[in-house]
Amino acid sequence: MIIGIPKEIKKLEYRVACTPSGVKEIVSHGHKVLVEKGAGVGSGFSDREYEEQGAEIVDSPEELYKRSDLIYKVKELFPEEFKYLRENLIIFTYIHSNAHREQTDALLESKAIGIAYEDVTDENGEFPLLKPMSVIAGKGGFIAALNFTQRIHGGNGILLSRIDGVRTPEITIIGAGNSGVAAAELAAAFGNKVTILDISSEKLEKARKSLPSNVELLYSNKANLEMCLKRTDVLINCILWPKWRKDHLVTRDMLKLMKKGALIVDVACDDAGAIETTRSTSHDDPIYVVDGVTHYCVDNIPSAFSQTATTTLCNATLPYLLEIADKGVKQALIDNKYLRRGLTTYEGKLTLEETGRKQNRPYVTPEEALGI
Repeated sequence: MIIGIPKEIKKLEYRVACTPSGVKEIVSHGHKVLVEKGAGVGSGFSDREYEEQGAEIVDSPEELYKRSDLIYKVKELFPEEFKYLRENLIIFTYIHSNAHREQTDALLESKAIGIAYEDVTDENGEFPLLKPMSVIAGKGGFIAALNFTQRIHGGNGILLSRIDGVRTPEITIIGAGNSGVAAAELAAAFGNKVTILDISSEKLEKARKSLPSNVELLYSNKANLEMCLKRTDVLINCILWPKWRKDHLVTRDMLKLMKKGALIVDVACDDAGAIETTRSTSHDDPIYVVDGVTHYCVDNIPSAFSQTATTTLCNATLPYLLEIADKGVKQALIDNKYLRRGLTTYEGKLTLEETGRKQNRPYVTPEEALGI
């Protein structure tokens, strides 16, 4: 199989799908790898490093897509990339089809095969290809808070660390999943008072086992949330909010409970989602203020830590990529029910129920599409 690794075109996106060592592994399985010129530079990998591991460098995305059987990416497809799609071309990346109707249209109309990292599961019901970026996003969210609580960045001038003789900063984290626990670990290591809120007792119990004693775990309800909002210096949101929901966990009116100059870091970054006042920002213009509360809502936090993010993402996705390449996409999907759960489009059919319901489209199960 010919694997194509393009340069990501999202603004300030520095990640790439595969490291040079990952390319070496793919080549060792007898496959050919094409890498778009400059694709790895943002993650610290030169074209020469890829060539030394057996890749061929190509000059343009047009050539890359035309010659490849499978496109190995990080981000969803952008409109500029839709024209490269064709029947049976495999797209293996974060697709997020619910939020990108035009991309779903393009995949269906072209009859390309879309397999979404974020929907692949494992035997424990976890999402192994989503977890690496969730962890980095959570830790990165706390690092952003370290910066934007500084006075020079418009914050209240609070150092998010325990200092003897000074009030210990308080950080509230919504969500005890991978992002929330990762943020809590780092915030607690700096000596802050940390509170995690979640509606899942099971997640709270699991988090307790890995977190230190200066992390308080509370069941998420209105009373506990409002109590935390009144005292917190930083609120970090780590829960995804279903697109169909019209309500919010933290409404604009609830910002009045927070201290002036407090900071909200929305790792999940769903526009007008769990946080009503969230709107996506970028690394070059990351913050804005609503009713005296600063908001940091960058929607690709891991890109700031591109070498680490690229390496951990490649480590997670490569075994699945190799299974697809070694067996062929249909056989790999038939053999691996966990990979099959990531199937989004196949032969012009939508195979993701949630997207079908959200976008009011007809859909079939992956099994029906594959004839199994």
